[in-house]
Amino acid sequence: MKKFFLLFVLFILSSCSSLKTSNINPNSVESKIKLYIKKFAPAAVKNMRFYKIPASITLAQGVLESGYGEGTLAKKANNHFGIKCHKGWRGKSIRHDDDEKNECFRSYKNPLKSYRDHSLFLVYRDRYKGLFKLKRKDYKGWAIGLKDAGYATDPKYADKLISLIERFNLTRFDE
Repeated sequence: MKKFFLLFVLFILSSCSSLKTSNINPNSVESKIKLYIKKFAPAAVKNMRFYKIPASITLAQGVLESGYGEGTLAKKANNHFGIKCHKGWRGKSIRHDDDEKNECFRSYKNPLKSYRDHSLFLVYRDRYKGLFKLKRKDYKGWAIGLKDAGYATDPKYADKLISLIERFNLTRFDE
């Protein structure tokens, strides 16, 4: 009787644990975003320490702009921030439809080069200068400031960044 009871308990416990793990889908968007964050958080933190851009902002922009690493520009050009060529770009490029057809976007050897160039892009453009007066932990101010400075044309851009930061607790990387 004891053996039967023990087997019954083990069966129930194993059933419960299999139910628990079956709810975790490694292919879900949430899982993919978490993997993206885990992969690129060290680069965002390193750049934050050097360039003074909150890692939470960098990660949220990377997730959003690159489609958590699965977007066309991220896959074909290692461009995780949707940075266009702009005047004076001397590096490699790729053509991609965005606001207009066949626009020129920067292409990088690897995603880490994209992360560094994103920081340089913000640091050396006058239109983002005001952002660097904000405190590092003011992710809402940074998100709104990026939108107001014209980083993206999406009217909900700041809201999307803030939502990603809060949903995935990205401020933990701003310490």
